[in-house]
Amino acid sequence: MSNDLLSVAVAAAFGMTLPAPAVAQGAPPTPVERAAPAVAGTVGVATLKGTWVRPDGGYQIVIGDVGQDGRLEAMYFNPNPLPFARAQAVKDGATLRASFELRAGGYGGSTYELTYEPSRDRLEGVYYQAVAKQRFDVYFVRNGAK
Repeated sequence: MSNDLLSVAVAAAFGMTLPAPAVAQGAPPTPVERAAPAVAGTVGVATLKGTWVRPDGGYQIVIGDVGQDGRLEAMYFNPNPLPFARAQAVKDGATLRASFELRAGGYGGSTYELTYEPSRDRLEGVYYQAVAKQRFDVYFVRNGAK
């Protein structure tokens, strides 16, 4: 008798039940795999609310609120919190753009100029490191629910 059958027979003899076998589950979806919250033509500025993570370094932009004028209540984490000197979103037709400027912590006017890509639910664009006078192509993915 195989070990599995023996286990079932012993359990049945003593009136016990065996635990269900473990079933492997797929990995949770990554932020890129999740469906975008809206289609391109209906994306509003409020779509930006939430925590955005830059995968190449773990830097975060947290957007807590969006004003009617497009001003963003936002904070930068690298990993410590730094306030943005300016954080603004604008709708340009079907395109949603966000601009952020850092002056604190030695950033000296460094900026992020990002565009929301609804098909990927991510922010893509350019980071300008003002102190080094260098530009980097970057993107941020949504971390968690809005």
